[in-house]
Amino acid sequence: MILGPEVVDTLWLTEQLRKSGADCDVVSFTQNRIGTGQIGMCMRYELELEGAEAPRSVIGKFASPDPLSSATGVQLLNYLKEVRFYQSLQERVSIKTPHCYFAEINGEGPEFMLLLEDLAPAAQGDQLAGCGHEVADAAIQELVGLHAPLWCDPSLDEMSFLGDRRRSARSASDLYLKTFSGFADRFGSELTENQLDIMRRFGEAGDSYRAAVDQSIFAPIHIDYRLDNILVDDRGDRPTVTVVDWQSIAIGNPLTDVGYFLGAGMLPAARRESEEEIVRKYHRSLVSAGIEGYGFEQCWQDYRRSSFAGFSVTVVASMLVQQTQRGDQMFLTMAQRHSQHAIDMGAEEFLDV
Repeated sequence: MILGPEVVDTLWLTEQLRKSGADCDVVSFTQNRIGTGQIGMCMRYELELEGAEAPRSVIGKFASPDPLSSATGVQLLNYLKEVRFYQSLQERVSIKTPHCYFAEINGEGPEFMLLLEDLAPAAQGDQLAGCGHEVADAAIQELVGLHAPLWCDPSLDEMSFLGDRRRSARSASDLYLKTFSGFADRFGSELTENQLDIMRRFGEAGDSYRAAVDQSIFAPIHIDYRLDNILVDDRGDRPTVTVVDWQSIAIGNPLTDVGYFLGAGMLPAARRESEEEIVRKYHRSLVSAGIEGYGFEQCWQDYRRSSFAGFSVTVVASMLVQQTQRGDQMFLTMAQRHSQHAIDMGAEEFLDV
């Protein structure tokens, strides 16, 4: 099957919309590239229609045109994971995601295509600028819809695209060690001594640290849950968020997503003021959703440990995707905030295993 931007024409778009129940024809369209993706490329298609009411625009997602980035997407199964999420998992969770009109992949990629609902005027978050309490709280509350429905559900282990939660830790450790030297050469001068040291110690702890992580609490986790991967709609009394970019979805401790988002999504001073309140509210929502046997003390301990959650993504991805000015700014910002988060949480104790 041919999959790529060249497939998109009026007949193909009409076919996909009709499959979703829209009685219309796409007469013509315009296209513009959007987003800041490192692995994928997104296009907005503005549609001229004849017939019944239907979306006036949709979003297409494809592999990055950069060979290094697309090769990384295949190596890390990013393209396969995202397609399988929309095919197999989206309907089993209640987190807000865009409607998917089409999702197909050839093998493990890089040839894949997604056609998704356009959620404009909701706007992409900005990882560099960070967010305030209300957006952070909305984003963490939305995670309950991802984590609670399949909390400790053994069927997750049967979904091969999610990976083996026990083996994936070893793979992540190996990649971190292979890429850390290059990361330190590029970004080390912009980090404080303590920040670079804790990132180095995390890599040295490697398998012993990961082996000590409690595997008994697990759920689907986004892995790359950050501001650039959510769409914020602030038209109501409180902001709401919709979650995109499911290229890294896996199985793991749910607090991984919480620690990852708060650690780099907020400026450190704002995070220190808000994080306990936000995590307590998240825990209360888990309990309200029927999760039992998971007290707040354990939740907070898992959150502290998850202050390391952004280390691997920051180090490994920065070395394996096409280098851009915006990308370097993002990875440096993430490194500074995640490392400071771990220091603030006193998470060094988890490395002494």
